[in-house]
Amino acid sequence: MNAATPLAGHGYQSNGLRTARDAEYNVFSQVTRMLRQTPPRADNAHTIEAISKNTELWTLLALDLAGAGNALPDETKAGLLSLAGFAIRHGQAVMAGRAATDPLIDINMSVMRGLRGEAAA
Repeated sequence: MNAATPLAGHGYQSNGLRTARDAEYNVFSQVTRMLRQTPPRADNAHTIEAISKNTELWTLLALDLAGAGNALPDETKAGLLSLAGFAIRHGQAVMAGRAATDPLIDINMSVMRGLRGEAAA
């Protein structure tokens, strides 16, 4: 995902010593930690904040994936864009009280494993 530059402009910064992949992993880790540390339903400010951050992350990634400079294979981009769409829609369902955060955590963990080379995201 060529997300290091777009995410850096939105408060997700790297210290220059990390790779873009490390920076992406760290952002996913931070957001996923927020989701895991809150109740699974959006009936409180902490869960709403975590959902908002997750939606922001996936929106920024989708913008990067759709950009002309993104060098990922088309099939990978399409899969990640599909995940982005689901994550954003599911976050809206959580905010509306129709769903829980568990699928969002699972998706983020899968992407994190992929970024670490443990499994395909």
